[in-house]
Amino acid sequence: MTAVSIDALDLAALLCSRVCHDLISPIGAIVNGLEVLADENDEETKNFALDLIKKSSNTASAKLQFCRIAFGAAGSAGAQIDSGDAEKVARGILEDDKTKLDWQLPRLLLPKNRVKLLLNMLLIAAQAIPRGGRLGVAAVGEGESMGFNITATGTNAKLPPNAALISGEAGEDALDAHRIQPYYTGLLARACGLTTQAALDGETVVIAAR
Repeated sequence: MTAVSIDALDLAALLCSRVCHDLISPIGAIVNGLEVLADENDEETKNFALDLIKKSSNTASAKLQFCRIAFGAAGSAGAQIDSGDAEKVARGILEDDKTKLDWQLPRLLLPKNRVKLLLNMLLIAAQAIPRGGRLGVAAVGEGESMGFNITATGTNAKLPPNAALISGEAGEDALDAHRIQPYYTGLLARACGLTTQAALDGETVVIAAR
């Protein structure tokens, strides 16, 4: 594997592209729903459009709240974030009929980069169980030096293809909007003085930062 580095401006641009990619689908659905409302007279169709707008608005809001903490400044330099807020935004985008989140972290204030790291680790873990399953979140250590152990258990669980990027290794492929998030996760871990590791153990993928 080949170590990779990226210009700060390119990093910012690729992260923005990743956020836009996450938001374009629900926002596009809202626009489609509004167009249906404007053009249709059938009551059943209008009710369907209203339901689509409501669900898509909730999805867009949940993703924005998540991205604000996971990728954004979320406060001034050196700010702390309530782990309860991290749990709330994580449940908002990761939990559904197929996937459940088992959050075992105590509620406390943590340095914002550690919270950003945790949320980004969860995004990678969620990709490991495309058919759904259970995501587990546990603390490693305590206090402001806390690390994290994330597990993803489900049918056909497998390491996401770009998981190696959390250790700063990119192979031969260039970074793009799809690969930037795991690379950014590794940057956060190293900024926190932690070492990251991803491994498959049976039907469980383990992503750890210690």
